[in-house]
Amino acid sequence: MVAKLIVLGVVVCAGMACAQSRLLVAVKGTQSLAIVDPASGAVVATVPEGGTTGHEVIASADGKLAFVPVYGNSGVGKPGTDGKNIAVIDIASKKVVGNIGFDHGVRPHCPVIGFKDGRLYVTTELDKTITIIDPKTLKIVGTLPTGQEQSHMLVLSRDGKRAYTANVGPGTVSVIDVAGRKVLKVIPISGNTQRISITPDDKWVFTADQTKAQMAAIDTATNSVTKWIPMEAMGYGSTVTPDGKWLLVAMPDQNKVAVIDVKTMQVARSIPVGDYPQEVLVRPDGKMAYVSCMHGAGTVSEIDLGSLKVTRTIQTGSSTDGLAWAR
Repeated sequence: MVAKLIVLGVVVCAGMACAQSRLLVAVKGTQSLAIVDPASGAVVATVPEGGTTGHEVIASADGKLAFVPVYGNSGVGKPGTDGKNIAVIDIASKKVVGNIGFDHGVRPHCPVIGFKDGRLYVTTELDKTITIIDPKTLKIVGTLPTGQEQSHMLVLSRDGKRAYTANVGPGTVSVIDVAGRKVLKVIPISGNTQRISITPDDKWVFTADQTKAQMAAIDTATNSVTKWIPMEAMGYGSTVTPDGKWLLVAMPDQNKVAVIDVKTMQVARSIPVGDYPQEVLVRPDGKMAYVSCMHGAGTVSEIDLGSLKVTRTIQTGSSTDGLAWAR
């Protein structure tokens, strides 16, 4: 048997060669994917995605491929080009090796790998759908309706039964039956909402009100907002730590990340990070979080979740945005 040791998210193997884990960063300013060695904090490659422009990224379940939806050159709900493809990047060889194309502009955006089925789910905003793709064949195998405009971001429940989308302009969250491929409910949040996250036990879904400094907490048992969490500033990207203890929320206008106690639904503290934070990613072992910071040179702030302090700033490139972890 070959012994293995996990150190800083990197798999080190005795007696055989093992690929390292990688932090993947969508860099909008250069229309590229930055591949980062999380041990050294160095960008080991910058891969042009071949389109304008990818905002988000996800890694395949085996950590070999990165999927970058090419959204277009606009913001959500704004005029601009309508992306119609997903670039497929081989992480080891550091080059584009495939393409998933749509026959019309759909503004593909948030990619997620299903916990149960391993399929690739991507929001296809202009069609008011989530497109389902087989990541092995790169073929579209189905769609889920969202019933709303501007379904920008997506989360899936761990049990594979539900999908939830944050619908920006309508200011709603769609609850979708994955097996039945139908909308179960559209939950009103505010005049505008952004981003979405879910607890590991599937009990709570969170989204950020963009009209008031607060987070909406949706009880998935009733599919309704049952709690509002006051914030010092409006939130944006959020995620929940693997142990379910903390909800981490980027606050772009404050250059901070709010740390919310999920049990009490109250802000416990805030952490200063880089310039204009967007997305928060927690490493699978729950020890570190990474925060993409868009303005300035473009950086990723690394947060030690034990001390709740920034331990390192990684230079990644202009308009750093989406983050993913490749095991």
